[in-house]
Amino acid sequence: MNNTAVLFGSNQGNANAHDPRNLPIFLVGGNYQHGRYIAHNQAQNTPLSNLVVSMLNNIGVETDAFATSNGQLNLSDADRI
Repeated sequence: MNNTAVLFGSNQGNANAHDPRNLPIFLVGGNYQHGRYIAHNQAQNTPLSNLVVSMLNNIGVETDAFATSNGQLNLSDADRI
């Protein structure tokens, strides 16, 4: 059983423009489905804190919100590229 998840990313989606949207994020471990690239709707700009809510719920810390989240990250609705 994989008991470790590592979240790695940047606070800039486009460093030249100092744009904090559409961030490059890597999530490894934690019994998540890996080996794929997921792009969310860029126009709706899903909050990164939704991923934190999903990670907390995955380890048994039941929560509906974290920081500026508006729910869990729904990976099944994401566009797969």
